[in-house]
Amino acid sequence: MSITENITSILNEIANTQLICVTKTVEPEKMNEAIKAGATIIGENRVQEFEEKADKLLSCEKHMIGHLQTNKVKKAVEYFDVIQSVDSLKVAQEIDKRAEDAGKIQEVYLQVNIGNEPQKHGFKLDDIRQEIGEIESLKNIRVTGMMCIPPYVPPEEARLYFKQMKSLFDELKAETEGKFDNIELKDLSMGMSGDYKVAIEEGATMVRIGSAIFGERNY
Repeated sequence: MSITENITSILNEIANTQLICVTKTVEPEKMNEAIKAGATIIGENRVQEFEEKADKLLSCEKHMIGHLQTNKVKKAVEYFDVIQSVDSLKVAQEIDKRAEDAGKIQEVYLQVNIGNEPQKHGFKLDDIRQEIGEIESLKNIRVTGMMCIPPYVPPEEARLYFKQMKSLFDELKAETEGKFDNIELKDLSMGMSGDYKVAIEEGATMVRIGSAIFGERNY
C-alpha cells in the first residue's frame, strides 16, 4: 500500500484518537505525502535531523518525541510545537529557561519510564509526584500530556503497561486539576506501529506510528 493509503486506513481505524506520524529517517517528500493524505501532526526523534527537513515541509503540527539532550533544547524550543519527551526535571528546567529567552510558552508532555527500565529515559513512578511540584514553579512551560514507551514485548504483554500508565495519568490529572496554572493534563501518548490497537483499547488519546505508514526504517 502507498503512504496515502496507509494514512487513510489508519485514520479510519483509530477514529477520534490522534495520530502522530513518526518521521525518523523519512525524507521530506514522503512526509509531505503523509501530510497531504491527512496527517496533521508529525513526530521527530532527533532535533538535528528535523532541522535539515524543516524548511521543506508543508504546514503541520510538530512534536519532538525522542530523547532530548539539554544542549539541543534551544533548537527544540525553536522548532517544535510540543515536546513530548520531557524525561527529567533538569530537562524541564532547561526548556523553561530557553522558552523564556524565546518569549514562548512551550507545551510539553512528561515521559514516564513505565517499565522501570534502567536503559530508558523517563520519570520514575516513585518520583513523578514530587517532581510535578517542582515543575509547577516553571512559568514558561505548560504540561498538557504524558507519554510512555513500554518494554519491547508482544502487544498483549504491553497491555499491562498501558493500563498502568492510564491509571497513573488519571490519578495525576485528578490530583493536579485546577491546582496549577501550568499543568492541564489532556493527552496520553502511548502506542506505536506494533501495539497501537492495544494502547487505544487501554485509553491512549494519541498514538505514534511510523513503520506502518512508511515501511521499515532505513538506518
